[in-house]
Amino acid sequence: MTLRRLTGVVISNKMTNTAVVSVNSFRHHPLYEKRYRVTQKFMTDNLLGAQEGNQVVIEECRPLSKKKCWKIIEVVKNN
Repeated sequence: MTLRRLTGVVISNKMTNTAVVSVNSFRHHPLYEKRYRVTQKFMTDNLLGAQEGNQVVIEECRPLSKKKCWKIIEVVKNN
């Protein structure tokens, strides 16, 4: 099974061992043929201690709680 990996920015780390990561992606409108930006927020397991503003790589994992099924695997850039 291939696990999805996404790159995003930590926007909140106020919870214990949990961070909220914002991921931007672009989609293509089928009729108007214009690209538009879509932002998704993921609750992630934060065992690496990433701080707000850090750019991180997150990976899909088994469900850890009701809303949390992603984990931070690498801090790419410290803020």
